[in-house]
Amino acid sequence: MAAKRSGSPLRNVGLGVRLLGASVLAGTLVAGLCLPAVGALGLSAKSAASDFNNIPDDFTAPPLSEASTIFDANGGVIAKVYSRDRTVVPLSQIAPVMRSALVDIEDNRFYQHGAIDLKGTLRALTKNAGSSGVSQGGSTLTQQYVKNVFVEEAGNDQAKVLEAQRQTFGRKIQELKYAIKLEETLSKDQILTDYLNITFFGEQAYGIEAASERYFSVHASQLSIPQAALLAGMVQSPTGYDPIAFPIAAKTRRDQVLDDMAKYGTITVDQATAAKATPLNLKVSRPQEGCITAKNGEGFFCDYVQHIVLNDPAFGATAQARQALWDQGGLAIHTTIDPKDQAALQKSVTNHVYASDKAATAMTMVQPGTGKILAMGQSRPYGPGDHQTELNYNVDRSMGGGNGFPTGSNFKPVTAAAALENGIGMGQVYASPYQDDYPEMKDCAGETEAQVSGDQNDSVTLHGPFNMPTAMAKSVNTYFVALEAQTGLCNVVRMAQKLGLSNTAVMDGKTGKLVPLKQVQSLTLGVNNLTPLQMANVYATFAADGLYCSPTAITSVMTSSNKSLPVPQANCNQAMSQTTAQSVTSMLKGVVSDGGTANNISIGYDDAGKTGTTDSHLQVWFTGFTKQISASTVVSETKAPLESLSGQTIGGQYVGTAFGSTLAGPIWQDAMAGALSGASNINLDTVPLPAPVAATPAKGTTGGATAGATAGAAGGANGGPGNPTTGGGIIAGLIGGPGGGKGGKTGGH
Repeated sequence: MAAKRSGSPLRNVGLGVRLLGASVLAGTLVAGLCLPAVGALGLSAKSAASDFNNIPDDFTAPPLSEASTIFDANGGVIAKVYSRDRTVVPLSQIAPVMRSALVDIEDNRFYQHGAIDLKGTLRALTKNAGSSGVSQGGSTLTQQYVKNVFVEEAGNDQAKVLEAQRQTFGRKIQELKYAIKLEETLSKDQILTDYLNITFFGEQAYGIEAASERYFSVHASQLSIPQAALLAGMVQSPTGYDPIAFPIAAKTRRDQVLDDMAKYGTITVDQATAAKATPLNLKVSRPQEGCITAKNGEGFFCDYVQHIVLNDPAFGATAQARQALWDQGGLAIHTTIDPKDQAALQKSVTNHVYASDKAATAMTMVQPGTGKILAMGQSRPYGPGDHQTELNYNVDRSMGGGNGFPTGSNFKPVTAAAALENGIGMGQVYASPYQDDYPEMKDCAGETEAQVSGDQNDSVTLHGPFNMPTAMAKSVNTYFVALEAQTGLCNVVRMAQKLGLSNTAVMDGKTGKLVPLKQVQSLTLGVNNLTPLQMANVYATFAADGLYCSPTAITSVMTSSNKSLPVPQANCNQAMSQTTAQSVTSMLKGVVSDGGTANNISIGYDDAGKTGTTDSHLQVWFTGFTKQISASTVVSETKAPLESLSGQTIGGQYVGTAFGSTLAGPIWQDAMAGALSGASNINLDTVPLPAPVAATPAKGTTGGATAGATAGAAGGANGGPGNPTTGGGIIAGLIGGPGGGKGGKTGGH
């Protein structure tokens, strides 16, 4: 290969070029030399010079947008995400033949002239004077780089991009002055490197590294002569010379570049002839970016991380500032996801519920005492295709999720905690009949919720008297409504708020804000739409002896310039006394013990948990914890109208009657067993339980179908269609609204 012109020694140009630069700085070049034909276009030399001198000379090239990388807790890559596919590389990582090819075809005198090439500019302007606009460029590589900077600053705003690309004399003057500024501060090699990193090469590839990988699956440092010639030729028209879409035009342009490379001595004529004889030999690599490329079901967590950056004030005071940070990219985002926990969770959710099932399951794991999200996944893969979804069922609508799900009896421990904090002991006994009214209660605004019928247990044989631990183990609805009434509805709401449940997962279409927790009498039975992340974090508070920590997903963020950014903190606080948390834990241990609704759930560790089944078995839950991990699982259909899970085939198994213990519980069990494999068995700190109160024999029901129908009508009017069989409103699911009116009933095993 012939020797190539060097950059630095040739910066000392001749007297004529130095005088040219001086005249530019004085404003006379534009007035006299560069625009000899401005009069033909109706412009005066004086106004052109004035425009030139009025342009600020504080031009600074912005940092280039790059891919951001999201890492798991062990440093493994979850995904690369970006607004533009670009990897910035130094000059040493760009093949010399690539640099020479670009200079030869775009600006062969680049290393000889200053910011502008007098010959090229005069030639272009003379030709343009005879046309109605700008028909020939004449721009140097430095001027082209300035134009690319304007395009880069326009981002994804198409109107701004078009404005940046307009070829007017005003724009040319602006480019010229900024080019002069650049040539004063940067070497030719630096300008060329920046040019190759900023330029668009088509097919979503920005910069020479991305282009090399896109078209040839090699690094920019590995480009051959014909490959370099092809890419250099594309700069003039990335779309018109796209070798994938227009291979003939691309080859013609490539061969033109090869001829120029031989003409200017970069390669020999024989090398050019040999290169022209070769086919394009593309080896296309499509973009491997975005959350859809994440493995082990981590796409949903990846999407959640993006929503955090775009929503949390830690990453910028305004939405515009946060969006700019994300678009700029180049971030190294380290997260809390534990790959072992994630693998165990993903294996379980996909084994128990198939992507093609009508129902779906979602699950989140949280570390007690820190709020760290350890794993997050669901049965349907992340994506836009059949049996896929881009809705993260683990989180609320504002963070890329759906409308959540009614929790059923998963909420009862919150009521128990509120009662204990307000002086009601675990030995508190209520008659707990099979069927009862919701008593009058007052919400936090002082509004009275009138007495209404509709409160009942899952079975006519399930009635008291019961104390709190027995009622928790058997999931007795009428007990917890009575407990809520004595505790005070507002006190239960305040405890929920301390546990991160101020809002439901549903977003108000008018305000764009999440809907606050509905303060209704059936609150304790889980009529509000919540998410696995919220519930896992609630139960993590019990495991952490009452210490509540808001969920965290990001541990550190580093910019491409190695600047550390602040990240959201867990903001831990004591939501309840240690004794209260340990008392609730004791009762939840009873749920997974003999006599409890989930006595079939066993993972070989000291654990506790609670089932949840909503009206008509539309949703089933299991949320439980050890000292190390708290996890919540929900199974539900996700498209209205929702149908009962009972009678469906889910995960290849026929489901007779769906309960939290029989459908959600095994998912939780397998995921937790896998995540905890090899870990120490740490005892949960608990307090002694009072002696259980035996249930009295069944005496039949009072009110029967009449009471049930009345309650169903009340539930239907306030929370969904009436259900005279259960005496409650069917609670809306993911697609429906928050549901759960005054007479709405849910709960269950």
